[in-house]
Amino acid sequence: MEEGEIEESVRLLGSESRWVDGSEFDSESLPWSLLEEEANRERHGHIRRRLLRKPDRIDSLDVEATDVSNFRDHHKDLSIWRTLALAFQTLGVVYGDLGTSPLYVFSDVFSKVPIKSDVDVLGALSLVMYTIALLPLAKYVFIVLKANDNGEGGTFALYSLICRYANISLLPNRQQTDEHISSFKLKLPTPELERALNIKEGLERRSSLKTLLLLLVLMGTSMIIGDGILTPAMSVMSSVSGLQGQIPGFDTNAVVILSIVILVGLFSIQRFGTSKAFNPAYIYYFFKRNTAEAWSALGGCVLCITVAAGAEAMFADLGHFSVLSIQIAFSFVVFPCLMLAYMGQAAYLMRYPSSAERIFYDSVPDGLFWPVLVIATLAAMIASQSMISATFSCIKQSMALGCFPRLKIVHTSRRLMGQIYIPIINWFLMITCILVVATFGSTTDIANAYGIAEVGVMIVSTALVTLVMLLIWQINLFLALCFPLVFGMVELIYLSAVLTKIREGGWLPLAFASCFLCVMHTWNYGSVLKYQSEVREKISMDFLLELGSTLGTVRVPGIGLLYNELVQGIPSVFGQFLLGLPAIHSTIVFVCIKYVPVPVVPQEERFLFRRVCPKDYHMFRCIARYGYKDVRKEDHHAFEQLLVESLEKFLRIESQELALENGIDEELDSVLLRSRDSEFSVNGAEELQIPLMHDQRMEDTDTLSSEEPVSLFPSSVMSFNEDPSLEYELSALREAMNSGFTYLLSHGDVRARKDSWFLKKLIVNYFYAFLRRNCRVGAANMSLPHMNIMRVGMTYMV
Repeated sequence: MEEGEIEESVRLLGSESRWVDGSEFDSESLPWSLLEEEANRERHGHIRRRLLRKPDRIDSLDVEATDVSNFRDHHKDLSIWRTLALAFQTLGVVYGDLGTSPLYVFSDVFSKVPIKSDVDVLGALSLVMYTIALLPLAKYVFIVLKANDNGEGGTFALYSLICRYANISLLPNRQQTDEHISSFKLKLPTPELERALNIKEGLERRSSLKTLLLLLVLMGTSMIIGDGILTPAMSVMSSVSGLQGQIPGFDTNAVVILSIVILVGLFSIQRFGTSKAFNPAYIYYFFKRNTAEAWSALGGCVLCITVAAGAEAMFADLGHFSVLSIQIAFSFVVFPCLMLAYMGQAAYLMRYPSSAERIFYDSVPDGLFWPVLVIATLAAMIASQSMISATFSCIKQSMALGCFPRLKIVHTSRRLMGQIYIPIINWFLMITCILVVATFGSTTDIANAYGIAEVGVMIVSTALVTLVMLLIWQINLFLALCFPLVFGMVELIYLSAVLTKIREGGWLPLAFASCFLCVMHTWNYGSVLKYQSEVREKISMDFLLELGSTLGTVRVPGIGLLYNELVQGIPSVFGQFLLGLPAIHSTIVFVCIKYVPVPVVPQEERFLFRRVCPKDYHMFRCIARYGYKDVRKEDHHAFEQLLVESLEKFLRIESQELALENGIDEELDSVLLRSRDSEFSVNGAEELQIPLMHDQRMEDTDTLSSEEPVSLFPSSVMSFNEDPSLEYELSALREAMNSGFTYLLSHGDVRARKDSWFLKKLIVNYFYAFLRRNCRVGAANMSLPHMNIMRVGMTYMV
């Protein structure tokens, strides 16, 4: 049997014949010629009878993942009270940053446009109102939220959703069996299927489009990470600046110092873990009166939506809530409150135009100033916390999809798998936030940088959701194009406004995004080249068969777990172990940890086992499949125990399937012989009647206990419990387990070939090599016991 080939047989369950996926199997629906031809092949020993069905899985080996059994459909059929409770929780977690925008929007807008009349105030108010109604409300709440990946939102969630419908991942480790994961569900065809198939074929055929789409996703993610730097700086400084004018001597330097103190405290606790004015004519008058200054002020209006840090974070946090709860919270609480806040500030400005610089705090009655200041500061910290958590989540998803170097991840909650903490990223964000606050010194300059990142993420999400509409939703072409035409046009207008602020601080998010984009793309590029090199250099099966079951060396008791990235084939590093070691373990398991484009792989569907080489080689492959939201918790003792238990289960089911196959073969021969004497005429034509593949014994199985074994075949078929070869393998496995486990790892060095281009040599030999040297190595990333590790050096020429 070729490696990676799916070999299946029919399993008879209860009193009916069924495929292993549970669908009914009717032998009368199969053509006579196919059955006869298959029987002849079996008699001549060419192949076993092969019927397409889903592969058997041994899916109990789940040590490294938290309990995700309630993941699927966990937001369906929620009661109205539960939905309202979730809607209340979204106010802090999802809308924290969106709700703090009144702290700085008008002060930033009117720092560029002086208030000359009420028309200026009403024009800015109308801009804010329509921007909030159009982008966060219409675009995100009622459209983008529906483009979720099994309840998960965010840029990488959209990318993984697209990857399921089109094989566009640059890492060629996709298997057909991945499509059988329950969360890997695809949309049924629609009348627009032909257009969707054309798009799918175009994406899969052109590597340039795959790379372009990946770069778009990485750019959006990089800008979100950049917002993780700017959001805390902007929110905290805006709240603290209210103390100016209230406390004598509290100047700009004091604002900067107090902001830094709050930021240090905020990042230090991350390791502990963590809810008339509408007349558009005024917009025209506003631009007519102020011309160029109004266009500059448009960059300040974009802060009212804080999409990258607010609405985009709302999309990214979707996995913790439901679409309906977010829609209720925004439509009935957040949106009305924002309207009232901005209308109140506009009314105050129309009477006191000189208060534009401190409009939020000046509009608060004197008796309520200190309570409002405390609430505003807490709201700013909550907004910053949500953005920091979103940054951690984005980086974890990037790591899972092979787009970010491996870093240490700390899980801060035993109950919620989404609460994580990445120490090195946390301290990086803190240092850069402090530098931003100390360098810029005012919220106006930070706002210039803030807007570019927001609009950039908006444009990326618009492009990805448009692709989802065409490829996955398969909606009418006109409706699909209306989305980018309407919202994309608005976002491009805002982009043109914020790009004028590059010299005034707008360069900062572009610099951050460029750095993260280079890191992420370099890591992905090097990882893909390394994987392709492993595929090219894998050991042929013929070579192992020539070596024999001893593998050309001595087999000693023990279990060797060889970690590699190949989903099929023998990795070349195994040859290095055979050459470098005086002996090799009696049982070898090739362990491949693979991430699939789904949020979470259900616990019972995580692991695939497959035999490698004939039985006497005692070699197996274990593919551990994880989603990009899965949490791996390492416990090598429990891992070893469950691996052996699952391997025993695999051996027993394999033996049972062999017995079932033999029984099917005998039944098939019986069917063919009986069918030759069972001719009848239908509409004057002679056809063959094929009896159902069960006898009277099957009809009596309903009266038996479902837990007791049922004999479905003649007594000549040997039960798998009586198979002497199975007992021998099980005893050999137990002996190997008692001798202990050894983790066989490679210390790989990736180098560009001598005939490569200079740019490729620069990226692979220096940049990618630097990232590999400074990221977590496999042993540390998997928390393996150092006493049980054996390494061998490998050089991959790419």
